[in-house]
Amino acid sequence: MNMQFDATFFAFVGLVLFLALVVYLKVPGMMAKSLDARADKIRDELAEAKRLREEAQHVLAEYQRKRKEAEAEAASIVAAAEREAAMLTAEAKQKTEEFVARRNALSEQKIKQAETEAVNAVRSAAVDLAIAAAEAVLAKKTDAAVQDNLFKGAVGEVKARLN
Repeated sequence: MNMQFDATFFAFVGLVLFLALVVYLKVPGMMAKSLDARADKIRDELAEAKRLREEAQHVLAEYQRKRKEAEAEAASIVAAAEREAAMLTAEAKQKTEEFVARRNALSEQKIKQAETEAVNAVRSAAVDLAIAAAEAVLAKKTDAAVQDNLFKGAVGEVKARLN
């Protein structure tokens, strides 16, 4: 048998030697180890991503809770401000009404006082006018003798009172 070594045979022998060299140098173990390390790294990254996602959800829930609390606090502040504004409005209205009532009472008192003063002035003027009229009437109706007798009587009364 004549063995001819052709290119296919040498390629086959080269492949066998290469595979033997690869097995001898433990390349499949290194590849498996490298793949395992890469898988571990990916697993760690996934765990970290999951942890970060859970942390982000926790932070989001916390912020939503704080936002709700802030909204509730803002609503209570607005309600308190509205109550205070209503109370101040009512108080201002009451004070205004009291002020107007006091002013009206003071005005009425001044009007009554002015009426009383006017009535007294009219009475005084009427009395003065009546006295003047009586003097005029008496002066016309009485003669000098009657006046002299009245004068002497008045002087006598004054002397009697003085003694």
